[in-house]
Amino acid sequence: YFADHGITGIERVITDNAFAYRHSTAFRAAVAALGARQKFIKPHCPWTNGKAERLNRTLAREWAYTRAYATNDERAQALPKWLEHYNLERPHTGIGGLCPIERINNAASQYT
Repeated sequence: YFADHGITGIERVITDNAFAYRHSTAFRAAVAALGARQKFIKPHCPWTNGKAERLNRTLAREWAYTRAYATNDERAQALPKWLEHYNLERPHTGIGGLCPIERINNAASQYT
């Protein structure tokens, strides 16, 4: 998915300090398979995790509960289309009205 959008590598995955991220061999293996390193937010600094929390709130408001789904499977099937919209089409005020893919492409062009 990322390579299809010009992203050739993931350097790091930043998570909170939850047990699942600290002790899950499956999660560690997934990060290692990306060729990335895992970083943790500083303990007792929840604002560091603000972007993830904001995404969770947006997911709830714009995807999960924006309409009634007949089943959880139906809701899950709607997620990929919503993520495409969120990352490729939807302007984000926190990054100057750009879509995330535009921000990545702009940053990448600085290094070429």
